[in-house]
Amino acid sequence: MRNLSPIDRLIASADNALRTVHSTWIGRSGRANPAGNIPDTLQDEAERRHAAGLMRVNHAGEIAAQALYAGQALTARDEATRRSMEQSAVEEEDHLAWCEERLQELDARPSMLAPFWYMGSFTIGALAGAAGDKWSLGFVSETERQVESHLDSHLERIAEHDRRSRAIIELMKEDEIRHGQKARDAGAVELPDAVKKAMGLVSKVMTTTAYRF
Repeated sequence: MRNLSPIDRLIASADNALRTVHSTWIGRSGRANPAGNIPDTLQDEAERRHAAGLMRVNHAGEIAAQALYAGQALTARDEATRRSMEQSAVEEEDHLAWCEERLQELDARPSMLAPFWYMGSFTIGALAGAAGDKWSLGFVSETERQVESHLDSHLERIAEHDRRSRAIIELMKEDEIRHGQKARDAGAVELPDAVKKAMGLVSKVMTTTAYRF
């Protein structure tokens, strides 16, 4: 969204929100699905429901990530920071596609609360961006650190033989680590502990709710 007026940026942000929440991402990833031709070995219904719940959480998290990046890009003060946010958002569109594809394989749906995850996260992202680019980058760094921890927990909780879900989660984790490091390299500052704890609480509410709804 370079060289756009503030009004044009708002319109573009609204369009992005509609596309993110209401469009299907299946088949739209820039990279091949890491699950590839790995056979789907999940037969037990309880295991399939559990895998679907975890992938629904991941999909909701990627909806939130798109919103965070969009909000931060909207209020970024430096053009390089804005471009970095936009590029990271594009790279993470693959995650949306992979998670949605896995949900479809498991005969499950994305979170019904996706519009709320987007609106809340966009607001948080815009506020983080308004605080200044170094603080905004710090927010990215901490967000990615918490997402990495969250994905590690999923790898521990998901069935060992669910190799399709594992392949997706593992590559998502690699991307999140890289995006966090990119933010630190760009000058991210360390957030106060109180802010980190608040972010963790918000994340806990979303992951617990999205697992079922």
